[in-house]
Amino acid sequence: MSSGEDRRGSDAPRPGDASARPRVLVVDDIPMFRELVTNFITPIADVVTAEDGARGLEIAQRERPRLIISDLDMPGMNGAALCRGVRDDPQLAATPFLMILPGDAAHDRVRAVRAGADDVISKPLQRVELLGTVSRFLADQFVRGLPRVQVSTPVTIFMNKNESHARALNVSRGGMFVRTSLPLPTRSEWRVRFNLPETPGALSPTAMVVWRADETSPTGPGLGMRFVELEGREARVIDEFVYERTPVSHGPRP
Repeated sequence: MSSGEDRRGSDAPRPGDASARPRVLVVDDIPMFRELVTNFITPIADVVTAEDGARGLEIAQRERPRLIISDLDMPGMNGAALCRGVRDDPQLAATPFLMILPGDAAHDRVRAVRAGADDVISKPLQRVELLGTVSRFLADQFVRGLPRVQVSTPVTIFMNKNESHARALNVSRGGMFVRTSLPLPTRSEWRVRFNLPETPGALSPTAMVVWRADETSPTGPGLGMRFVELEGREARVIDEFVYERTPVSHGPRP
């Protein structure tokens, strides 16, 4: 399948048609990868592809896909630049964006998260994992944010040479909600340390403040924090913790 083509017929519904199947844009410079992802998700969505970020952004602006899946590393406009372009476009800014990482290196996750990706998956791709993630993003009742479970676990927030103690009320693959009165500004990043129940070893990712709750919130004052620098082992621990405890709660989400 060539770039910019999809598996709809010539009389297929156009964007905005209520009868249309969900449309997913897959962006990668390697044809084999585009074909692999297409084959995985064709049972649940129509697919349109692009060979680089610049072409992907052009197609996204025309097709308005329900989800964009992009490789991180590509010649020219890479996945991070594409994601920033999507977030800067008022017509596309709310489009869910799934970034495919070359491995589980923390610095690749940092690039994806800072660019604005909603979720990340590492290669080698697993069909079940990819289908499950895509299905969640395409759900009719999709709410931005990752599946989360309730916890009540102490969190230490490291601020330069100072430490502050707070409590996480829920955790997801992407972040956590922390009850605290700290007036940390949104978009600021901090090292945090916490333990998950029944899970050995402390986790010490960096996390970005993405939203704040005040005293009027049902949870009280707190911070929605998104994990930024997260080692591969830590990511797997959190993934397994959340997966084993589904169905998840619907409390505050990072």
